Amino acid sequence: MTDSLSRSASALLFAESAAVDEKRWDDWLELFAEDVEYWVPAWDSEHELTNNPNTEISFIYYNSRSGLEDRIFRLRLNQSSASIPLPRTCHLVTNIRVAALADGYCEVKANWQTHSYRLQQSTTFYGYYEYLLRPSEPGWLIAKKKITVLNDVIPTVMDIYNI
Repeated sequence: MTDSLSRSASALLFAESAAVDEKRWDDWLELFAEDVEYWVPAWDSEHELTNNPNTEISFIYYNSRSGLEDRIFRLRLNQSSASIPLPRTCHLVTNIRVAALADGYCEVKANWQTHSYRLQQSTTFYGYYEYLLRPSEPGWLIAKKKITVLNDVIPTVMDIYNI
């Protein structure tokens, strides 16, 4: 793995979290491939996640960018009463590990934590990210994103903006 690969993959993760925190939804959506798989699996037991988003429970699952686009459309039009008002968020991404794959793709793993403030309440979500990045011009596209949420209790609405 080269330093250049690590820097470019890390820059993508940082750009993604900044776009969400700044509610630059178009910039955020542009980071995803049209056929992206965006998945937040549920916990099947104390130490095992669900394995198949098509047959098991997931917190969130979209099998293409159109699902993410629809979610952003609803947020913009205030059609999600559970998300009014949108929280202020601060995403922290750390411990980024990058591995080059033979086909030009890149696998990235990272730890994350998000602080949210909404309706006079602060909430913290935390966990792991797993990405599959696809090469494109001018940089990477997110082909897959798996978000493991480690919170034991989900104390408020959990949506794309706070994980």
